[in-house]
Amino acid sequence: MVRVGGVDVAYTRKGRGPVVVLVHGAGIDGRMWQPQVEALADEFTVVAWDEPGSGRSGALPAGFGLADFARALAAVIEDVGLGPAQVAGLSWGGTVVLELYRWRPDLVRSLLMVDTYAGWKGSLPPEEVAARVEGARRMLAAPREEFDPTLPGLYAAGPPERFAVLLDAMSRDVRPETMAAQLSLMAEADETDLLPRITVPTLLLWGERDARSPLSVAHAFQDAIPHAELVVIPSVGHMSNLEAPEAFTAAVRSFCRAHA
Repeated sequence: MVRVGGVDVAYTRKGRGPVVVLVHGAGIDGRMWQPQVEALADEFTVVAWDEPGSGRSGALPAGFGLADFARALAAVIEDVGLGPAQVAGLSWGGTVVLELYRWRPDLVRSLLMVDTYAGWKGSLPPEEVAARVEGARRMLAAPREEFDPTLPGLYAAGPPERFAVLLDAMSRDVRPETMAAQLSLMAEADETDLLPRITVPTLLLWGERDARSPLSVAHAFQDAIPHAELVVIPSVGHMSNLEAPEAFTAAVRSFCRAHA
């Protein structure tokens, strides 16, 4: 646990070796990285945070912005104390990681952009952003007992059965006010100006059938980020780390080993 700007930020740390930091998406918490934390700890110090307002971390303060999430993530990396990290972000988490790189590039040894966006505004057509904002409004307007944080199009073939208990536990713990803030910030974020200025090794890791951040977004990242490497995992969607954990982890291990 590290305290940042009055918020307690929790993280899991396992293993020894070069540090790899895993940043989760919206409507979920650091437990989504359970397969990777377990598998990579034999070679790396693996860190998975619960961002402010999620999981075991404290409540999200009013007015908490994208830069505040980045500062909180920087504090976690500094608290680990092993120097610059290889930082992976999935979906909304990737947008947070880009903002971290904007403000604290000294803490980033390499970037792993996973099924992500340069913000919705930066990566999606305006009509798609508007549709998602409206969908989020309807979801968040539901009574608490009917609130379902599962966004459409997360999986190519439905939630993986072997992680059903884990997914259900995370879903029950989602705080609507946090998800509202995450999605609102994502809708307005545009990190495209940063992409050509990235100088660290960058892996783009995408599910072939990602419906939320389609491969066209990955190709736009590849065109914009100098020397970015694209790896596509066949037959999986947006939550590629849970739909194909073995293939996903192998790609992460190979990249992080090469740039440790």
